Amino acid sequence: MKKSLLSILNLNKYYDDFHVLKDISFDIHDGEFFTLLGPSGCGKTTLLRCIAGLESIESGDLMLKGQSIKGLDPNKRNVNTVFQNYALFPHLNVYDNIAYGPRVKKSMKEGEIKSKVAEVLELVQMTGYEERMTNQMSGGQMQRIAIARALINEPALLLLDEPLGALDLKLRKHMQTELAHLQKKTGTTFVYVTHDQDEALNMSDRIAVLDEGVVQQLGSPAEIYNNPINLFVTGFIGDRNIHPVKILEHKGNFSTVRLGENDIIVRNSKHTSPGNSGETAILAVHMDKMSLSCDEIPNSIVGKATSIHFAGSQIKIEVMVDEKIMTVVQYQNTCNCEVGDTVYISWEETGAILLPLEDGWEKYA
Repeated sequence: MKKSLLSILNLNKYYDDFHVLKDISFDIHDGEFFTLLGPSGCGKTTLLRCIAGLESIESGDLMLKGQSIKGLDPNKRNVNTVFQNYALFPHLNVYDNIAYGPRVKKSMKEGEIKSKVAEVLELVQMTGYEERMTNQMSGGQMQRIAIARALINEPALLLLDEPLGALDLKLRKHMQTELAHLQKKTGTTFVYVTHDQDEALNMSDRIAVLDEGVVQQLGSPAEIYNNPINLFVTGFIGDRNIHPVKILEHKGNFSTVRLGENDIIVRNSKHTSPGNSGETAILAVHMDKMSLSCDEIPNSIVGKATSIHFAGSQIKIEVMVDEKIMTVVQYQNTCNCEVGDTVYISWEETGAILLPLEDGWEKYA
C-alpha cells in the first residue's frame, strides 16, 4: 500500500457566500505525479493555493506527513510552487534566481548552495546557463529555471499551477515528457494543475477530476479514461459520441440496447447501474476506438457516411445514425467508403460504456 504524503480532510473554502471547494477529501501519495484536472472555475487552482498556504480554508484540514499545516504560513510549509508566469526575478541571473531561496532561509552555506545549484541545473538540463539573465531565455528555458529554483529547496511537495500554459503546442508537448521524467528522477511528489486532459493523461500517476468545487472522480489515467463515473467525466475526458438508447435487457456486466433500428451489446458502467429494462440510458463511445466496415458485421450500427475529413494522420468520418451524427476517428479509411455509402460502426469492448440518464445530458452530446 502506498504511503500518504498529504491528506486533504473535508476541506471547505468560500469566497463570501460562494462555496468554492465543497468538502474535499483525498490523499496524495509520496513520490507520485498527481494532477488536479478540470475546466476553468472548477476550483483546482484555489485548492492548490490552499495547499500552498496562499488561501485560507473555512473548515477541514491539511495533513503533511501526519502533521497539520492548516495554520502555517506559506514559508513554514515544506512546499514550493511553480507558477505559469514563472515569477523569476528579472534583475537576477539564473544562478542568483535559483540560490535565492536557500540564501533567504539561510538553510545552506554558500559552498553548499553552489553545488546544489549545479545539481538542479543538471537535473533540468540547463548547465552552463548560470550567468544568463531571464530576458535572454525562451519560455521553456525560464520554466526549467523556475522548476530548478523550487527543487533546490528540496520540498516535500512541488505544486505546479498550469506551468506549461504559456508555451506553444510543440514545446508544451516536449516539456510534458521532460516534467514526467524529472519527477521520476527526483522522486519529488508533484501536484499539477491543468485544464488540458491530454496533459493530465500523459503525465499523471493519478488524476482528480474537479467540477463546481467537487471531486467528481479520482483514479489512474486509464481508469478515468475507460471507466468514467458520470456524464461530466465522460464528456470532459476523451472525445466521445454520446447518445440516448433504450435498454432491452441486462446480462452480467453488459446490456443490450437499441439505437434507432440497431440492437447492440454494450459494457455497463462499473460504478453505477445504467437503469432498468425499458428505460433510457446514455451510450458513450470513444471516437478513436470505433471502426468502420463496408460490410455488415456482428454487434454493429448501420448508418450512412455524410462527410469525410482528412486531418493529418487522422480521418474523421461523420455517419448519420437514427437522424443523429456519430463521428468516427480512424488512422486509415478501412473500407474506403465515400459520402453517401452505407457503413457499419463497431468498437472494441473498452471503447463504449453505458451510463444512467442524467438531467441535462444534451450538453455533453
